Amino acid sequence: MELEERREEMLKRQAEGLATPEETPALEQIRSTADKEVTIILAEANKKSQVLKGEGDGERNKIFAEAFGRDPDFFSFYRSMQSYEKSLVGKDTSLILSPDSDFFKFFGQSGGRKTRPANQ
Repeated sequence: MELEERREEMLKRQAEGLATPEETPALEQIRSTADKEVTIILAEANKKSQVLKGEGDGERNKIFAEAFGRDPDFFSFYRSMQSYEKSLVGKDTSLILSPDSDFFKFFGQSGGRKTRPANQ
């Protein structure tokens, strides 16, 4: 009988309550080794996911910086829209804004440019 087959047989016997006292320490060792391997695999996967997330965040920030440099008004508009989207969560959320708030300034002119008072 191969080692793997023997392990499977021992685990089956333990699950059925038929393991002998001699088999119990070996079964505990198998279970302990498996638990350790699971912990290591999960930790490595979590580490990799965090590295990838960091790389993605860095790329996103680079793109935002480039966009800001090309069109600061559009970038400001985009960030405002994101902010409103995050704050208006749920069906019963209301937002009361002054007509001279930044939100409305973005919609004052055709062409999508932020309107500015005449004295600026």
